[in-house]
Amino acid sequence: MSENLNKLTGQGVSIWLDDISRERLRTGNLEQLIREKNVVGVTSNPTIFASALGKGDAYDAQMHDLAVRGVSVEEAVRAITTYDIRWAADVLRPVYDATGGVDGRVSLEVDPRLARDAEKTVAEARALWWLVDRPNLFIKIPATQEGLPAITQALSEGISVNVTLIFSLERYRAVMDAWLAGLEAAQAKGLDLAAIESVASFFVSRVDTEIDKRLDQAGKPELKGQAGVANARLAYAAYEEVVASERWQRLRAAGARPQRPLWASTGVKNPDYSPTLYVDQLVAPGTVNTMPEKTLDATAARAAITGDTVRPFYEQAWNTMAALKEAGIDYDDVVAVLEEEGVQKFEASWDELLESVTKNLVP
Repeated sequence: MSENLNKLTGQGVSIWLDDISRERLRTGNLEQLIREKNVVGVTSNPTIFASALGKGDAYDAQMHDLAVRGVSVEEAVRAITTYDIRWAADVLRPVYDATGGVDGRVSLEVDPRLARDAEKTVAEARALWWLVDRPNLFIKIPATQEGLPAITQALSEGISVNVTLIFSLERYRAVMDAWLAGLEAAQAKGLDLAAIESVASFFVSRVDTEIDKRLDQAGKPELKGQAGVANARLAYAAYEEVVASERWQRLRAAGARPQRPLWASTGVKNPDYSPTLYVDQLVAPGTVNTMPEKTLDATAARAAITGDTVRPFYEQAWNTMAALKEAGIDYDDVVAVLEEEGVQKFEASWDELLESVTKNLVP
């Protein structure tokens, strides 16, 4: 195992792989990454599935059977994606058992076209939870304004949730409030709170991409590459405030476990930046870093894991955000643009997935 990955795990960071494919599963590659690279979880999204279906022949046999049965395209997509997620959950089950249900998790996202409809999102979450039927599943629900009540409802029914597409500190606080409300409702129903897990996926690199573009336009290139890390560090500060609250402490006493911050979108988009920027600069206990394999390999080879790189830098993070504001960066507009783009990108990937299945759904 890599010394860097061991150091990262030792600092309380769970390493998850931001990728899944049937080829990775059937070749034993995921098991290898668990053994050799400290991987203890997997995330997926429509883009990942669209890419997986476009490569190789791993899905051909199932696609043929679905075509023979005459299923609809949408039913075929559900069958294909839940098959992979169920398989990955079984591969990760020993990790789930060894960590008492904290890690060994696999995430599956609801249809992103439902991101603005809470009722349909909850209905889809229930369906996917039932279809996969594994305790180490996370249902991914986007953190849109309409997604917040869906998060609460799903958690109140005992469905473990990975809240995705979080960009702003304000929305992150609303996500944590929705999470607490869900646990309180679950407790009122008499559910076992210890069995309900959640993570909150706070996106990092996309923040830099959008703000760097605006900094170039404002003639302030010296501030580039700082916003993503600063924003995430302040998110962790907000998390610490919530887990110190009396409201959380009451739930914790009843057996609940914290909604861990998850650093998402940690592959750098700018080749001028260190490939491990969003790993070694966001080390904090009780977090998850979900990495594309390229970032995982770079972390194993050359990350500088020196200890906690979040909590000692809160003041620096606030100063960075203040400097960005002074440079004319409208933070509220940035995060609104990123959320809308995020939903649109996942919808486009979903459409690509549907198109790919349509082409291949032949007897």
